[in-house]
Amino acid sequence: MNERSSARLPTVLALLVAVLAVSSSAPLIVFAAAPALAIAFWRNALAALALTPITYGPRRAEMAGASRRAKVFGVLAGVALAAHFATWMPSVQLGSVATAAALVATQPVWQGLIAAAQGRRPSTAGWIGIALAVAGAAWATGADIGVSRQAVFADVLALLGGVFAAVYTALGERARVELRTTTYTWICYTTCAVILLVVCLAAGLDLTGYDNHTWAAILALVVGAQLLGHSMFSYALQQTSATTISVLILLEVPGAALLAWLWLGQEPRLAALPGLALLLAGVVVFILGAARAARPAVDPALTD
Repeated sequence: MNERSSARLPTVLALLVAVLAVSSSAPLIVFAAAPALAIAFWRNALAALALTPITYGPRRAEMAGASRRAKVFGVLAGVALAAHFATWMPSVQLGSVATAAALVATQPVWQGLIAAAQGRRPSTAGWIGIALAVAGAAWATGADIGVSRQAVFADVLALLGGVFAAVYTALGERARVELRTTTYTWICYTTCAVILLVVCLAAGLDLTGYDNHTWAAILALVVGAQLLGHSMFSYALQQTSATTISVLILLEVPGAALLAWLWLGQEPRLAALPGLALLLAGVVVFILGAARAARPAVDPALTD
């Protein structure tokens, strides 16, 4: 094994772990015998608790010295994250894991539309990707009309989950200009957990009294998708482009569908599969088009 291959091996392993971790999220939500909003609360609260010793230990000076503007953006990102979890996680329990995972994967498309509203218009390939993704989402949702109103409602919630995820990312970019990952995520997760706690208490949802299998699923969500998955993607960014990461994250869709089939016996609905494939193709086209548009022009004189 040469030096270059040995250097890439940890990155490949990190990406494999990350994809498996995020793919387990939706099946674990369905497996857990607890309300979706309660699972979302514990997922964020326990993650924030795990980050507290770092935030108020080695990163204490950063937290104290951060500007009010950066902290406000971190809090706003937490509000958007709470809205994301409050829509997407119930969609997983109400509908199909495969459909929910695919519809929430439209996040990059909504991210592009937010950028367009800010004056950064998507490229031609970006608009084509948006059109394909919207058509695929309409196809998949239309296929669910024949299943039940609940399935369609789940699709709408999953789409909203993708929208709020895009808003969360856009706000997080503003906060990350000044804050490091650990400090930012602590502010974000803590804000999200507080909001979800208020919602759960107002709705009268049980936050305790679960069986051991449910607590195990919640802890697996915290360690896996919430901490390990995103951390491994962040680690891989040192050796891999953001575009590659964005495309690889889409592997969560077939991964989640496969795990739901094996763990829960939840077979993907055949009528929705062409729409889901079209949706994912649109997201890939959009991501690649955005990467090409962002690529800096090369001076021909420098290529001689």
